Amino acid sequence: MGDRPTIFALSSAPGRAAIAVVRVSGTRAGAVIDQMAPPRPIDRMSGVRRIRHPESGETLDQGVIIWLAGPKTDTSEDIAEFHVHGGTAIVRSVLSAIGSLPGCRLAEPGEFTRRAFENGKIDLAQAEARADLVDAETEAQRRQALRQMSGALSSLYDGWRSQLIEASSLVETAIDFSDELDVANVALDRSHELARNLRAAIAAHFEDGNRGEILREGFRVVLAGAPNVGKSSLLNALARRDAAIVSEEEGTTRDVIEVRLDLEGLPVVISDTAGIRDAQEGSVEREGVRRTLASARDAEFVIWLSDATVPEVKPPGEIADRGEGVLHVANKIDLLNASKTCCNGLAISAKTGAGIDGLSGRLASLARERIGDVEAPPITRARHRENLSTCLASLDTFLSSVPGEIELRAEDLRRATYALGRITGRVDVEDLLGQVFSRFCIGK
Repeated sequence: MGDRPTIFALSSAPGRAAIAVVRVSGTRAGAVIDQMAPPRPIDRMSGVRRIRHPESGETLDQGVIIWLAGPKTDTSEDIAEFHVHGGTAIVRSVLSAIGSLPGCRLAEPGEFTRRAFENGKIDLAQAEARADLVDAETEAQRRQALRQMSGALSSLYDGWRSQLIEASSLVETAIDFSDELDVANVALDRSHELARNLRAAIAAHFEDGNRGEILREGFRVVLAGAPNVGKSSLLNALARRDAAIVSEEEGTTRDVIEVRLDLEGLPVVISDTAGIRDAQEGSVEREGVRRTLASARDAEFVIWLSDATVPEVKPPGEIADRGEGVLHVANKIDLLNASKTCCNGLAISAKTGAGIDGLSGRLASLARERIGDVEAPPITRARHRENLSTCLASLDTFLSSVPGEIELRAEDLRRATYALGRITGRVDVEDLLGQVFSRFCIGK
């Protein structure tokens, strides 16, 4: 590790701010302080220092310097932090000065976290949770990311992996003692018992309705309906801002417009779509309707919006077939005569705000019901689900195949163990690292 370059980056948010934090990690982190802001503070202590350019000696700023000696650091390397005033010119000059020192270079996206993983501070699932925590927009997302970062999901998978290793060792025992049938049969029976119990536990975890991914990415709701029923107005009312253009002219919305909402601590993604009608004029409108129906198929829920002042237009079959996955809502109740009754579903006015709070509460309840018990560690990424699926398939092969092919059964368990290990990085995952860490922000 000694010949690794020392990396540095702005670890606070970019742009002008009161304070900016520049982080340095690597074997030369201490030397950076010695040359730019001496004397080096005591380990785990901070000190106010004048920060100078290492070549010209020009004063760049006066700030707080923190020195953290490895290996008891986030990356397991020596770390220096420069807490400077947050003006863009100051940050730029400090970064440029550090970069002028030999052996120092700007960090790549996610490189601090990657070093923490490679140095054994965290596993791969915990590293992904860090990115989720940075991206969290709601309380529920924050809590889920924190639980995963603390190791709740990793502990679950590592426990299953230990059981798989035990089952594998029993199969290996049966192979080694194949000439002693009593010993071999007992070992195989025990390995099958472990595999059956484990298969049931993983299947229950796998068949969770994608609640972890939904919480991480957002409960997706599509606004659909005939043209000019007020879908864009409803989107703006739910978002409490002008997110979509509103016009009395039909066909104003041609593409899907998404807005992310925080409803009672849960992430909800609302999509405004093109109006649906039988007589579609022109290829652009037909493409808009096609995208509307595609969004409705992919969404967790659909709101079919109608105009309360005219007879309700029935949704097309692709939407109506969703059954309870569709909520009928009548808009424009502010235009109704006092004596006129409305539909049997929810009635709102996107213009006056009547009924909007009730609709928001209904969406939050639907999202909470769909996400379910967020206290148990859920699957949060497609990568996890893919490896769990591979693990289940290998266990199914092990349990259903001919017992006499004992060497092949040992390979089934090895494949299952390997698949679980890839989730947390307990096995060789070099091909995954670039994909995982490249999605981080620089400085994390």
